[in-house]
Amino acid sequence: MSTVAAAQPVPNTVDPRTARKVTLAGCVGIFAELYDNGIFGFMAGTLAAVFFPGSDNATAVQFVFIGYAVSFFFRPLGGIICGHLGDRIGRQRMLVFVIMLISVATAAIGILPSHASIGVAAPVLLILLRVAQGFSVGGEASGAMSFLAEHAPEGKRGQYTSYAQIASFLSLLTGTLIAAAMTSGLGADRMEAWGWRIPFLLAIPLGITGIYIRKRISDTPNFTRLQEGGGLAKNPLKEAFSSAEHRRAMLLALFIPLMNGSGYYVLFSYMPTFMNTELHFSKVQGLLVTATSLVAISLAIPYMGRLSDRIGRKKVLAGAAIAMAIAGVPCYLLIGTGSVPLAILGACVMAVIFAGHTGVIHILLVELFPTRVRYSAYGLGYNVSAALFGGTAPLLMTYLIDKTGNTNMPAFYAVVTALGTLLAVSRVQDRAHLPLRDA
Repeated sequence: MSTVAAAQPVPNTVDPRTARKVTLAGCVGIFAELYDNGIFGFMAGTLAAVFFPGSDNATAVQFVFIGYAVSFFFRPLGGIICGHLGDRIGRQRMLVFVIMLISVATAAIGILPSHASIGVAAPVLLILLRVAQGFSVGGEASGAMSFLAEHAPEGKRGQYTSYAQIASFLSLLTGTLIAAAMTSGLGADRMEAWGWRIPFLLAIPLGITGIYIRKRISDTPNFTRLQEGGGLAKNPLKEAFSSAEHRRAMLLALFIPLMNGSGYYVLFSYMPTFMNTELHFSKVQGLLVTATSLVAISLAIPYMGRLSDRIGRKKVLAGAAIAMAIAGVPCYLLIGTGSVPLAILGACVMAVIFAGHTGVIHILLVELFPTRVRYSAYGLGYNVSAALFGGTAPLLMTYLIDKTGNTNMPAFYAVVTALGTLLAVSRVQDRAHLPLRDA
């Protein structure tokens, strides 16, 4: 390992104006990257009819979520390749590449022929494009969060990185609202005929905007400093695996995000489909509940980020995990009453609790690793977690509910994942009040 490893951490002195500009670039990219999840979550039924006709509704929806889940298993590959290049040639170049890739892949879904036109080739192509999306997102999450954290002023890393999480939920809300508005305005027949394409094609202007902004920013001071000092790792992931400290950190990066499975991927992505198919709410009612909870979490996230800057990451994450373990079942019971106001209450309570996880988790993972291996090691641990416990969550929920007839499965999943996160967080050294390490 390079002698740079012995160097002391250097406090970040990026001026606030530059930090704000960089934060905008990170948020726009995150928005464009995750917009597709909102479309997929709300339009699962429409996509099932277009790409898997002839199956009963529950089975067809499961097929759609299989395609959704498959893409997540390519996130670790994206994290490895993009992480290696990001640690070798810079964060900024890779962030331009990944947003370009996912924009093309998402827009390409919008021009796919249907099953009625080309048969089984249609769902195969859909899954292949989801694979490209998964690869891209695998390079986006760890890259964008590392980029933001390495630019953030000292003492405000939690606050600045939390803004990207707001962008992720606003993109989910935007995708959901666009899909819902078109479904309501065009009706089921026209949506299945051609209307489903439009939300995917909107990825083109989103992608162009993100690429333009990201190409106009410079790389992080941490990476530049390491590059100028000759301290870049030749093989970042190999170096990470050769260190007991980094291996332990990657293991923590695998289990700390457990709550994402029951939070982002069930409470938000899967919720509209769950409420419509299992709880018999109308699509509009499901949208209202999901949209309200997305607004609630977007308002709560920056407060959680700032709180973690003050009291530390561990306390905020542990508090969120404990609260979810206690409130998960009661909140899902409120949603299951069939009452829209009670469903909104239950979903919003969980959203605010989950903000304490999603608003803080990424900066904690960034701080686990030094700049030399951060993009690679963080990306691998986090993306393996997303593949195992995140993307599979909607599929797992539809399967378990179908087999057991118990619509409380998402509540049980929320409790189990919260306890898993709590256990993992208890093993972390909190570095909230220390400068980021370069090596």
